[in-house]
Amino acid sequence: MIDLYTWSTPNGRKISIALEELGLTYQVFPINISKNEQFAPDFLKISPNNKIPAIVDQEPPWGGGPYSLFESGAILVYLADKTGKLIPPGPRGRYDCLQWLMFQMGGLGPMLGQAHHFRRFAPEQLPYAIKRYTDETARLYGVMNRRLADTPYLAGEYSIADIASYPWIARHEWQGQKLEDFPHLKRWYDAIGARPAVKRGFAVP
Repeated sequence: MIDLYTWSTPNGRKISIALEELGLTYQVFPINISKNEQFAPDFLKISPNNKIPAIVDQEPPWGGGPYSLFESGAILVYLADKTGKLIPPGPRGRYDCLQWLMFQMGGLGPMLGQAHHFRRFAPEQLPYAIKRYTDETARLYGVMNRRLADTPYLAGEYSIADIASYPWIARHEWQGQKLEDFPHLKRWYDAIGARPAVKRGFAVP
């Protein structure tokens, strides 16, 4: 059993999608970040950075009692390694997957998150910030579009790299983007969105 601490954000949905794809048994503990529940002392013990998602694996592969883990990218790698799925075999495939996972963690997520903030949630409309992050989002979409012109998925085969990126692209309207401008990305997006496990995971919590 895996305890999933999450909320309905792109980073949270990465993990529920992965758990559904892997068929792992899990229970959900919603952490309502709009009510600052992520700052509760009990959650701090699990997630030192006070952010979702986080998990507690009651049966880690090495034994020794429950193991807690935070940071969505680390959780995805952990779940893939635990099951031997959703990460390509062999060093080349693994590093293809990890570099696109790091692309999401280091670029796609942070930049698209800033686009969300300045376009939708900032108390003051700042044209410079809106243009900066909208333009950077378009650039990153272009990076993915070029990659997906040559391969069906980011790492060649469906993997945690795709799972990490999909929930962010799902909010393309928030980011001022039209998927029709990125045909290879749109093909990828539609294919992943049609997967039953993705639909189930996207609805959590």
